[in-house]
Amino acid sequence: MIVTIHQPLLLPWLGYLDRMLRSDLFIVLDHVQFERRNYQNRTRIRFDGEARWFTVPVVQHSREERIIDKLIDNSSCSADRWWGSRHFKTLCHAYREAPFFDDYAPHLRSILHSRCERLVDLDLALLELVRAALDIRTPLVRSSELGVDGRKSELMLNLCRAVGADVLLGGMGGSRDYLDTAAFERARIDVRWQQFSHPCYPQCGPGPFIAGLSSIDLLANCGPRSRACLDGQPGELPVAGAAAAPLGTDLCAA
Repeated sequence: MIVTIHQPLLLPWLGYLDRMLRSDLFIVLDHVQFERRNYQNRTRIRFDGEARWFTVPVVQHSREERIIDKLIDNSSCSADRWWGSRHFKTLCHAYREAPFFDDYAPHLRSILHSRCERLVDLDLALLELVRAALDIRTPLVRSSELGVDGRKSELMLNLCRAVGADVLLGGMGGSRDYLDTAAFERARIDVRWQQFSHPCYPQCGPGPFIAGLSSIDLLANCGPRSRACLDGQPGELPVAGAAAAPLGTDLCAA
């Protein structure tokens, strides 16, 4: 069984979903420390031809808070100033020229207006929207439900053991630096590394193609052809414009 382990991300980028597609089980790493300036409460969208941050406000209690405990800041009383309303309007403006945004807008609005208390619940609700749109059926399990302890490489190994993994599919980011592959070998668990080539597809608005954006960018621009694009079938998606910008390694943390 091929297993992937990663923190929950807000409307994740395509590399995250590619790894999910290549796995038999995806472990949502929700009981580790929340990381500021990562992608757990923010993502990037295309806004008037540029990449802009799309950030959900969170309550700051302690630097040691776990993702599962992280609260969303829903403190604004005014409906017009509340983040959910403003963020949905931002998406509507950003993708006003995208041919398929309206297909997903009602579901996005429902989730963003639901006033989730915990960040992980919002992340997973939006992830399910994207999974359904892309027909991704890989089972999910939350690490907080597995009763496993440890840090970094030890935690990853213990999670793999808990679910009976034969293979850990590692990502394109930090785990390549800290993973103790020898320990995995002793446990008879193979470590493989994701090889992801970011697809190009037509994007709304002026300017060259921007890689590494939220998956909502793909859905809004390509609609029912989005899965074909993610699967690397460019013949179905003619692309106009310049080649993709280089993809930063900080987009995937594990």
